[in-house]
Amino acid sequence: MYPRIEINLDKLKHNVSLLSKQCMKNNIEMAVVTKVYCAFPEIVDYIKDSGVKYIADSRIKNLKKLKDINLEKILIRIPMLTEIEDVVKYSDISLNSEFEVIKKIDEICEKLNKKHKIALMVDLGDLREGYFKEEELFEVIRKILKLDSIEFVGLGTNLTCYGAVIPSKDNLGRLCELGEKIEEKFDIKLSFISGGNSSSLHLLDKGEMPDRVTNLRLGEAIALGKETAYSQDIKGAYQDAFKLVCEIVELKEKPSIPIGEIGVDAFGNKPHYEDKGIRKRAIVGIGKQDTNVDGMSTVDPKQEILGASSDHLIVDVTDSDKEYKVGDTIEFNLEYGALMAASTSEYVNKVFKCEEKLSENV
Repeated sequence: MYPRIEINLDKLKHNVSLLSKQCMKNNIEMAVVTKVYCAFPEIVDYIKDSGVKYIADSRIKNLKKLKDINLEKILIRIPMLTEIEDVVKYSDISLNSEFEVIKKIDEICEKLNKKHKIALMVDLGDLREGYFKEEELFEVIRKILKLDSIEFVGLGTNLTCYGAVIPSKDNLGRLCELGEKIEEKFDIKLSFISGGNSSSLHLLDKGEMPDRVTNLRLGEAIALGKETAYSQDIKGAYQDAFKLVCEIVELKEKPSIPIGEIGVDAFGNKPHYEDKGIRKRAIVGIGKQDTNVDGMSTVDPKQEILGASSDHLIVDVTDSDKEYKVGDTIEFNLEYGALMAASTSEYVNKVFKCEEKLSENV
């Protein structure tokens, strides 16, 4: 069935193993972030024995799907007050930045007779989540250490996702210095200093990762084989573990410029067109409801995506070496946002490929 994402489990496992070894050389434990592919259990079960310390996701529903997989699980989005019971049940560690939420976690832990680990997020300038003022951070730690069911394990930070601030020896060094101050001030030992996501990997290559960083949360680096500070391919990793395959539903030669007065499209945008004469245009059965079209590219470099509506995507196949017919398929590479949207869409089938065999989860 089409459209579908074909997922090469062996390539993903290779990427996990490659990055795990790189992290271990630097005394860093790797958390595999599974949100981009909705934590499909078929993927997580296949990669779990490849040097994975933690599974991490932003959705507690995704971690719930993985409850039978025996790895520590990290909730990486700040927990909502309305989901705390599930947070306690289905995650081992959560990243936090509000004491009101942490206090609620403690209350639910007492009710369920459980312990829960938390790391406090520190804002190093990217201006998303986390404590920005040092004195505010210290004050909340004083309160946390009085709670019976909370184990305060350390600090975390997030960079590049909102403000696009690139991780550096200096800003991550500040995170580590804060950890050392906390240990001295409160006479405790922190076991978890999470130095960010796939954008921090370039520091390992340059030998500039601060020694006290003990954890990295890697998503795009594993899924797409890219570091995200400079969007460079990771040497030795696969960039094509995920492939979107769509079926041609119409194939016709038409002018390259619409005929008539141009208004706005279905999404309120006024499009612009280049006159290339008559072109062979393939329409495939996928659209903006299913994925982020701007994050797609054709595997065949002689094809060009012209645009899309909610349900149809138009590809210029005039220069392609293949003679297409209706019912044939066209393959696409996906960037992170497109992969996330297509994985989330119930209209896109998922096919898991292992040792040249396909298993379909429709």
